[in-house]
Amino acid sequence: MPEIFLYFIWQFQYFTKNRLITTDGEFIQVLHPGFRNNNAGPDFTNARLLINDVEWVGTVEMHTRTSDWLVHRHQYDRAYDNVILHVVWQDDRVANGAQVDRANGTPLPTLELQPLIDPTLLDRYTLLSSSVEAIPCAGQFRNVTPLHITSMLDKAMMQRLERKASDVQHIVEQTGGDWEETAYRLLAINMGFKINADPMAQLSRTVPLKAILKHRDVLPQVEAMLFGVAGLLEVDEPDEYTKMLQREYRFMAAKYALADKEMLAHIWKWGRLRPANFPTLRLAQFARLVTHHASLFSLFVATPDVERLLKALQIIPSDYWLAHYRFGKETDKGAPTLGLTSAENIVINTAVPLLAAYAHHRDQPAYIDWAIELLEKLSAEKNHLTENWDTLGLGIRTAFDSQAAIELYNEFCSVKKCLSCQIGAALLK
Repeated sequence: MPEIFLYFIWQFQYFTKNRLITTDGEFIQVLHPGFRNNNAGPDFTNARLLINDVEWVGTVEMHTRTSDWLVHRHQYDRAYDNVILHVVWQDDRVANGAQVDRANGTPLPTLELQPLIDPTLLDRYTLLSSSVEAIPCAGQFRNVTPLHITSMLDKAMMQRLERKASDVQHIVEQTGGDWEETAYRLLAINMGFKINADPMAQLSRTVPLKAILKHRDVLPQVEAMLFGVAGLLEVDEPDEYTKMLQREYRFMAAKYALADKEMLAHIWKWGRLRPANFPTLRLAQFARLVTHHASLFSLFVATPDVERLLKALQIIPSDYWLAHYRFGKETDKGAPTLGLTSAENIVINTAVPLLAAYAHHRDQPAYIDWAIELLEKLSAEKNHLTENWDTLGLGIRTAFDSQAAIELYNEFCSVKKCLSCQIGAALLK
């Protein structure tokens, strides 16, 4: 019996409460179960109980068996001296001779839940936890009310924003509080479109935005810096444009001491990529995007409407890339423009997390509101996760829906945290 099931039972009081009696024969009345503690220490804080008509306020600790108190050595931990009730699934003290005391030597009241639980509740939990479906509740999903689904999607979306804001804050700390540099690094990661996100992140750390902005008016010099440090200028039979970038890079490498910082070309991934996603083309688009806008941070945080923002992102790289995907290999099927789908992806994964982090930094919820409004105005993402939800009738219409659905799957369904999900909790009820 996993303890998370016990947490769920106790939090929502899903057990028979008539004449509750401890294992030592004391009468209990639960005035308030307390609040779930996700940090170190007892499992529930600020609980209020009547034990033999005496009111107690303190913490509640939960275990599968009574003897787990001793296994976890709580009897020596003063942090557990304020536990007022030990809640267990099974009382095994007779079998193990376990004497459960606090660190100060006082005996601890214990409540055994197993005899108090409706067996059908456990059956429903077992059905969810043992499901082999990618979405554990897939077979029961249509039985859930729209209110529970909407509420859970809102919860998942806010959790996703918080998590992404925390990731951005780490970058802010790495840059010494430079939000412009942070926007640049975040955009670089996003322009890697997952498969090349790591090398793009490394490149943006090696070539700082300040160096690029010094050459903003000469795009080939910016391209030379990026391609050179990326290790992508070593071409067997370079054409004239490639030779020009190589010359520019030699100058830039000497000026900014870049030679020792060059990345290995093999870390860039090409396999199973459409030419439009080749790292060379994405880097060319990135170079144009960074030099085209005086302030990336202002672009993402201060552009007043989503249509203007999307239009500003749909740039065309330098002329060479109108007919090339890679150096020296000409094609008549170029895809030079950073298209609408890619622009929407950048808004979702760069602008929105940046706004969420900046809202915390400035303590201004209006930035969170704008981030949510952007998501509600963008088209829903299409991938295998959203397709799975669509087959269940979730109704994904906007990027808000798709982002919430992705978070719901990744952070709840895939790890079977059904008891922390309002949809799973509704099915158990």
